Amino acid sequence: MRVVFMGTPDFAVPTLTEIVMRGHEVLAVYTRAPRPAGRGQDLRKSPVHLAAEEFGIPVFTPKNFKEQEDRDTFAALGADVAVVVAYGLLLPPELLAAPEKGCLNLHGSLLPRWRGAAPIQRAVMAGDTRTAASVMKMEEGLDTGPVGLVEEIPIGPDMTAGELHDEMMRRGADLMGRALAALERDALEFTPQPEAGVTYAKKIEKAEARIDFSRPAQEVHNHIRGLSPFPGAWFAFERGGKPVRVKALRSTLAEGRGAPGTVLDGLTIACGEGAVRLTQVQREGKGAMDAEAFLRGTGDLADQIVG
Repeated sequence: MRVVFMGTPDFAVPTLTEIVMRGHEVLAVYTRAPRPAGRGQDLRKSPVHLAAEEFGIPVFTPKNFKEQEDRDTFAALGADVAVVVAYGLLLPPELLAAPEKGCLNLHGSLLPRWRGAAPIQRAVMAGDTRTAASVMKMEEGLDTGPVGLVEEIPIGPDMTAGELHDEMMRRGADLMGRALAALERDALEFTPQPEAGVTYAKKIEKAEARIDFSRPAQEVHNHIRGLSPFPGAWFAFERGGKPVRVKALRSTLAEGRGAPGTVLDGLTIACGEGAVRLTQVQREGKGAMDAEAFLRGTGDLADQIVG
């Protein structure tokens, strides 16, 4: 089929690759414009932009679709279908209606649960034990469209958002490939989302990242793994009268009790109920390391209050 692909981060690259490898004609790729990055603030192209260039596909980077010229350019491509994966821009009704077979979106949740910007992180933070990659037909509403294909993905008790992201990225690419194959045969059936069970996955804010050890250990553990590796849940402790900030990247539930935030043993920290054991951390300005290496550098923290 004649496809327009719209995506930006590394999460979207395997889906673009899958579409190309299946022999579809990718007419154009739409992605976010290059942005300043790094110390030199040089303009950096998105992962999808770089992948499109490797495939020799024309790339468009409109700031938005408010200009009629940008909407006309999209319509003139004459696509059978548009595939949208973490693009980052809202599509106006004119664009949604332009492809003959509509616009398909790969969404990282078991819809209608976790519509919105951060479905992978929110599912882990909420302690969900399962989620899904879903292919839906896009409508004007936020992730409200009917669903064509779903592949459920279990969330292990210690699984991080980063690990789920990578699993979702792999499975989602294959799912979209299968969806396009069915669509080409006019065999892709869409089911409206149920009205019950709608939740919204709002964007992760920096203010959420600090760990609150007064919460039950299970909630603290979910918070840590849901924000790992980015932006990273963090806590601080004092060293030489100054606060030292540390990201907690991996944790597990542990035995123990004490005042919330008290370091019981090693990096086992008391919570409002129970305790968590931090197994991988990252001190500010340093690389990720396991708990033993961290303690060799900082010394024993037993009985200190962190938070």
